[in-house]
Amino acid sequence: MADKKNAALQAVKGMNDILPPSVRRTEKLPDSAIWAWFETTVRRVLSNYGYQYLLTPIVEPTALFVRGLGEVTDIVEKEMYSFTDSMNGDKLTLRPEATAGIVRAMVEHNALYNGPLRIWTMGPMFRHERPQKGRYRQFNQLDVEALGFAGPDVDAEMILMVRSLWRELGLVVGEHVRLEINSLGQPEERRAHREALIRHFEQHVDTLDEDAKRRLHSNPLRILDTKNPAMQAVVESAPKLMDFLGEASLAHFNAVRKVLDAAGLDYRVNSRLVRGMDYYNLTVFEWVTDHLGSQGTVCGGGRYDGLIEQLGGKPAPAVGFGLGIERLLLLLQELAVPVPSSAPLAYAVIPSEATVAQAMVTIEALRQAGVSVLMHAGGGSMKSQFKRADASGARFALIFGDDEVARGEVSLKSLRDAAVPQRSLRLADAATWAAELLAA
Repeated sequence: MADKKNAALQAVKGMNDILPPSVRRTEKLPDSAIWAWFETTVRRVLSNYGYQYLLTPIVEPTALFVRGLGEVTDIVEKEMYSFTDSMNGDKLTLRPEATAGIVRAMVEHNALYNGPLRIWTMGPMFRHERPQKGRYRQFNQLDVEALGFAGPDVDAEMILMVRSLWRELGLVVGEHVRLEINSLGQPEERRAHREALIRHFEQHVDTLDEDAKRRLHSNPLRILDTKNPAMQAVVESAPKLMDFLGEASLAHFNAVRKVLDAAGLDYRVNSRLVRGMDYYNLTVFEWVTDHLGSQGTVCGGGRYDGLIEQLGGKPAPAVGFGLGIERLLLLLQELAVPVPSSAPLAYAVIPSEATVAQAMVTIEALRQAGVSVLMHAGGGSMKSQFKRADASGARFALIFGDDEVARGEVSLKSLRDAAVPQRSLRLADAATWAAELLAA
């Protein structure tokens, strides 16, 4: 019998390691290089729009999500990782999404006292779902929020900001991703629509599946989001929320559309588009793709003007979106979108222990000058070191041989172009030839 005490442990199902490109794995998952590039791109784009970075805890009071998301949402009913703190009996939950925690932080710290805020965060979320491609139990999300802004201009700006992110990532709008928008109106308009939906679905109760029957009187709007083919006809014939919207709601929605039209952004008005949380109102939107099978939504969001008051703050409008990072990176891989190389510019080959000290001094000078250098460590033959140098993806090898260092030199060899002759460089001039390497 195997010794279970010393058996290798594995990660929790549906919670994945993000590994460097050099570590092979059987499952197709984004590696840390594309992840780092994505994060750098996000920071640049959001900075251009004036958004500030913040972090909130991974663990929050369970009541936050029950109050914020709604007791009859799928997340609260069956997907949250909740537990009782054995130290004090507090009911806690690993965050299943970011918006409620951000709003909690804004209320707790009176963050809107000096005016509206544009903020964003990025990190892990947790939902107990059946793991599949693009949907995991621990997944990472980019979350962007504009708090204290009531106008449709900020709704439109946020959608255009996502378009800017797609462009920076190499995605083509209309070909790789497309935009769908809708308006959920205001609570009183949704109540009227809700009553009409209930009457409609009650007349077709024999067609409803078990999930739809369960939601019929608690959250009938979610029935419209069903993927059950047998229910599509009854869903298509259901009353449309747009027909219940008042003048102000329609004006808000049309103002968003006017900006998108002026910006040349194509979109589809999807009258069946809803969001999974109860707190949304007015504008909702999703960016979807046909390249990931059933997991087609890569970004979704909208306006949630009542959530801040609902969580104990002074009434304030808000709009935001969430973007599933793993799913988006899988899309980039599926489309073979070019990703900047994370390989070092140079690899330091150090065949003798006698030259290690001088080599490290020179390497540090190069790094200070902006040259990325991966240093070979642990000794080994020249052949094995060059094999490692080639595998690293570096463009150049810096060879710190005994004879070269004794002459105050280092040899520079191209690893990618055999036609480039090997040459010697003066160790004392590292800062000077660093500029050559960067320009090469």
